[in-house]
Amino acid sequence: MEKILITGAAGGQGRLVAHLAAREYDVCGADREPMPVPQRPDDPRLYVVDLLRHKFEDVLRRERPDIVVHLAFVRHFRTDLITRHRVNVAGTRLLLGYCAQYGVRQLVVVSSAYAYGALPENPNYMDEEFPLNVSRTYPEVRDLAEVDTLCSSFLWQHSEVQTAILRPVNTLGDSVHSAIGGYLRQRFAPMILGFDPMMQFLHEEDLARAILETIRRRIRGVFNVAGPGAVPLSVAIEESGSTAIPLPEIALRPLARRLFALGLYPVPPGAIDFIKYPCTVTGRRFESATRFVPQWSLRDIFEHFREAHGTR
Repeated sequence: MEKILITGAAGGQGRLVAHLAAREYDVCGADREPMPVPQRPDDPRLYVVDLLRHKFEDVLRRERPDIVVHLAFVRHFRTDLITRHRVNVAGTRLLLGYCAQYGVRQLVVVSSAYAYGALPENPNYMDEEFPLNVSRTYPEVRDLAEVDTLCSSFLWQHSEVQTAILRPVNTLGDSVHSAIGGYLRQRFAPMILGFDPMMQFLHEEDLARAILETIRRRIRGVFNVAGPGAVPLSVAIEESGSTAIPLPEIALRPLARRLFALGLYPVPPGAIDFIKYPCTVTGRRFESATRFVPQWSLRDIFEHFREAHGTR
C-alpha cells in the first residue's frame, strides 16, 4: 500500500480524510495537538510534533511517505498574526523542502477560495487564473495568498512531485471550525444594508472525498472545488437557522473593529467584504479532471448544520 502522511491530522478535516483513505492507503499523521478523546478506530497513527521543529523532519525520514496531504494551517484568529503567518508560511516552506528532499511523489495542499478576495470588480465565477487579491482588503489573511503562491512555484519547480493545490469554497460540517460556520451559528447574523452576495458551500465530507479523488487521479495543478451550487447570503443565513440583521456599513465596520479588538467578534473587520461582495468560483477544471460530483446538496448541508448546532 502507498503511504499517506496528513499534516493537521488531529483536526476534523484531517480525521475525515484519514477515515476515507485508510481503506486504500497506509495512513499516518502529524499535528501540534494530540488526537481528541475519545479516539476513533479509524484515526491514523499520529506524531504530535510541530512542523517548524526538527522532529517533524524525523517523521518524514522515518515514514518516507509516498503522498503528503497538507492541512496544517492556522485558520482562526485566536493566535496573534505573527504566529499565524509563521506557522502557515514558514511551516509550508519547510514542508515543501522536505517533500523534495525525501522523495515524496504526490502532494495535495488544501488552500481556500478566500485567497481570491471579495472585491466589487470580481466576476460572477472566478477560474483558477484569476489573481489572488485577498491581501488588498483583508491583510490579516495575506498568508493564504502567500502559501498558495509558494505552492504554485513549487509545482512548477519540482515536476517530480505531482502537486495539486485545492481552493475549496466555504466548508460546513460537524468537525470543521470555519469563519463562515461561526458567522452562521450566531443567533443574529449582521448583513450590510443593500448587499446580498451569492455564496457557495461544500460539506466537509465532500471536501474529504475531493482530496481523496485528487490522490487517486494523481492530478497536477491548481483547482477550485466549488460545491453543489450558490445561494444569496440572506438565504444561507435563514437556512442555517440564524436571523439576518441588515446594518449600514458605516455602523457595521467600526462596530466589528471594536468588538474584534475586545475579543468579542471572531474575525477582523476585513472579513466584512465577504458579506458585501461575491467570491464565487467555477469548479469546471476540477470536475473535468476527477469527475467529482458532491454528494451533499445545499439543502442537506444547511439541514445538517442546523441539527448539528441546534440553531433551529
